Amino acid sequence: MSAIRDQFNKDGYVILRNFLDKEVVNTIYTDARKIFAVQIKHVTGKTVDIDNRDEFESAMFAFFEKDFNAFVNTGKTVQHTFSLHRLGLDPKIEGILKEVGLSSPIIGARAAMQFNSRFLSKDGSKHWKLDAHQDWRTGQGSLDSTVIWFPMVDAGADIGALQVIPGSHKSGLKESSTSGYQGGITADLNEDEFVQTEFKVGDILVFSAFLIHQSGNNITNNIRWSVQLRYNNLDEPTFIERGYPMAYIYKPESELVTPDFPTVKQLEEVFA
Repeated sequence: MSAIRDQFNKDGYVILRNFLDKEVVNTIYTDARKIFAVQIKHVTGKTVDIDNRDEFESAMFAFFEKDFNAFVNTGKTVQHTFSLHRLGLDPKIEGILKEVGLSSPIIGARAAMQFNSRFLSKDGSKHWKLDAHQDWRTGQGSLDSTVIWFPMVDAGADIGALQVIPGSHKSGLKESSTSGYQGGITADLNEDEFVQTEFKVGDILVFSAFLIHQSGNNITNNIRWSVQLRYNNLDEPTFIERGYPMAYIYKPESELVTPDFPTVKQLEEVFA
């Protein structure tokens, strides 16, 4: 058994330094900002330099305030870039999953991108800063379900990098207020047990879906851009016995999201 597997089994997580090609990470980050920039111009009329971090993120905050619905939809759209999903299927990712014990890994949920800031929050909502939780509750897959998390910007305590409780993956599934993303563990936890993680671009955190973790507190004026990839193990006996349960439900809207759209003329113009 490798040292990585030993540490993963013992602590419930391992941080791998400089694991990802920085250019691959930056491509995902750039693709997302380009999509936001289009809607920022459409909604606010402002053309922004995506490489000027403060200027761009200030424009993100203005976009959020001016058209919340368009912001939410743009946030959903950036989840679907080729670059993001290509990474989730990379042989290097498959290799590290197998090294920590997933003999037959399979995607547990769509790749997810987060952009967390207190300035991207409505009515005091804390969705930008998740309380202590276990990811298994939202996925409910194999017992060795594994998550890969990494920031697309350098991330330490000040920007809210994850805080984890080493070894907590062996303490069972804790009671929670809900199985959704807004839910947090309701049992008493010792805050002193949390360990603050820190990352440079290219570093990744690989952790058990049972590991207790929470968002750090982003006290900066910048956004914590990050990616989360989730996987199950097709060979895990209880996953087989339970019939490969899928807790995530993806479904289309029942009504047209844009009423009276499209017109025949618009379609004729597209296919002229």
